[in-house]
Amino acid sequence: MWLARLTQWGMLRPSFVPPAAIRRVRDFTRARTDLVHERTRVLQRLEKLLEDAMVKITSVVSDGLKAKSVVAMVAALVAGERDPRTLADLAKGPLRAKKDALAEALDGMFDSHHGVIAQALLDQVAFLDQRITQMEAGAIEALAQVEESWGVDATGETGPGRGTGPDSLVLAAVYRLAEIPGISVWLAIVIIAEIGLTMSVFPTPAHLVSWMGLCRSAAQSGTRHGKGKAKKGNSYARAAAGQAAIGAAGTATFLGERYARIARRRGKAIAQVAVARSIMNIVWHLLSDPAARYRDLGPDFYASRISRDKKIRTHIRGLTALDVTAEDICAALGIAVADIPSGGHAA
Repeated sequence: MWLARLTQWGMLRPSFVPPAAIRRVRDFTRARTDLVHERTRVLQRLEKLLEDAMVKITSVVSDGLKAKSVVAMVAALVAGERDPRTLADLAKGPLRAKKDALAEALDGMFDSHHGVIAQALLDQVAFLDQRITQMEAGAIEALAQVEESWGVDATGETGPGRGTGPDSLVLAAVYRLAEIPGISVWLAIVIIAEIGLTMSVFPTPAHLVSWMGLCRSAAQSGTRHGKGKAKKGNSYARAAAGQAAIGAAGTATFLGERYARIARRRGKAIAQVAVARSIMNIVWHLLSDPAARYRDLGPDFYASRISRDKKIRTHIRGLTALDVTAEDICAALGIAVADIPSGGHAA
């Protein structure tokens, strides 16, 4: 009752509810995410089934059961092929160099009843792949109907599918975000579906980061400050930002160097959250100004600002611009020019 009264009097801040057009995109992206999770669970059940049959193929293949070669091998097992060498010959690409290890891993006790269950799981994976593709197409089509997401071509034309090239006057919102290291076109669609295209609902980037749950809650008792619990926030948006941070970690960019610098001192988990926050700060600015474009600061951004020699050169240039001489510096320090050792710096 009390909360209802406060809302009636306008004393509570309203919750963020995206427009209907964005909610349609969000329904597709969230459905796809749930389907991907379900496909992962099915693949895990298939892996457990193979291990029960003493087929340890996932110990050789880093991509697990997602690789096309592995799917072909499992399909051959279902069809009745039991010769490990014949099954290993189905390997494609880099896996061909691991034929001996594959043959050893495929030499198990796969029986006919395993084949029945495996075929059912493979059919389920194929069905989920079709539905995932369908949800992706639905999200792309739904976002194309949102006018705020359109770009402007070099010719000045706007509309769905416009503003996708690097020479566009205004990049489409999805491609504007996709310029950020670690963010693919699909991740950009997911982020837009969760936070919308109008950043006026988030007064500052810090409000957006807090709403997503990428920061800790305040923990204060008197003058003492401690570590608060992590906020729950929007799990879908937070997962997309974390995935983008992992993608940016391996790049030779400002974000990649930021991840490596923090990971060395505080661990990979904290570095991932920190880079995710940086990415969402960039997203806020890019969506606030449609004419803005992402510009990478470079992997040497921090190093160039903490280099001792570079700082010395910068200060010398500043003093030279002020026509400050060595005598002026010595007079300010209260020492004689002759007291400065040859080749050294004044202390």
